[in-house]
Amino acid sequence: MRRISAFRLNGSWFDLRLGAVDPIAAGLLLLGFAALALPMFWDWSRGTFASGTQGHELIIVAVSAWLVYRKRHELAAAESLPSLWLGACLFGAGLLLYFFGRAYDLRLALISLVLLAAALLVHFKGPAALRLVWFPLLFPLFAAPLPLEWVLALTGPLKMGVSMVATDLLGLAGYEIGRSGVVITIGQYQLLVTEACAGLQTMFTLEAMGLLYANLMNHSSLLRNALLAILVVPVAFVANVVRVIVLALLTFYAGDAAGQGFLHGFAGLVLFAVALALVMATDWALGTFPQLNADPR
Repeated sequence: MRRISAFRLNGSWFDLRLGAVDPIAAGLLLLGFAALALPMFWDWSRGTFASGTQGHELIIVAVSAWLVYRKRHELAAAESLPSLWLGACLFGAGLLLYFFGRAYDLRLALISLVLLAAALLVHFKGPAALRLVWFPLLFPLFAAPLPLEWVLALTGPLKMGVSMVATDLLGLAGYEIGRSGVVITIGQYQLLVTEACAGLQTMFTLEAMGLLYANLMNHSSLLRNALLAILVVPVAFVANVVRVIVLALLTFYAGDAAGQGFLHGFAGLVLFAVALALVMATDWALGTFPQLNADPR
């Protein structure tokens, strides 16, 4: 006898095993989820929490949604073995965390949305569905603002290291350059290496980009994927050094206004372009080792 997983909601039936999902019931679920998510995203971009964000958060959430969309056929084909109790527990925990997070901490509200999405998957399809989309569900955590104490503790050494390496490289290239802490003097100009240039949030964003690249490449070797994720950290450091060098040269040749104006944003684009190129080069280098390409399955 074939087992059919179904759920009754206001006279409508979800039949996820056979792929027949009632559009009205599905729409009600989506509206309920949107009613929780959209106010939080508004506060994120324009409201209460906007001052603590970096501008990339909604992009990360959109990428997560796209990654789930890419898995839609695999989710539809997966066997339905729903876990009602586990789904109910995750749903209850998610709601409690959501209301607490909306009142006190945006990070908790974001985690609650992850729990609620996981609860729906477990309730209708079972834990196996989570294994298919675990990365898209966890990826939005990279959008959460980092705790202030982490930023204060780690940003200082990061800025100092980036400033020192950039200054040494420009000095080796023949430029008259000096450094006092995180203040770089080149020619008649001074640059302050700020959190935006070499801070922990930038490193966190670049790590997210590297992990996304690894997930999209989907190498069969777990070791290769793990090494690529680890090596994204030094790649992000190098990319930040390149950004500071670009800003220093722009200021030296075009003046302080150019270094602080539109070209400052251009240097940010250079940062991500360099980081992506370095991640791809690192992945290629790892691929040259046969032992890192063995399929464990």
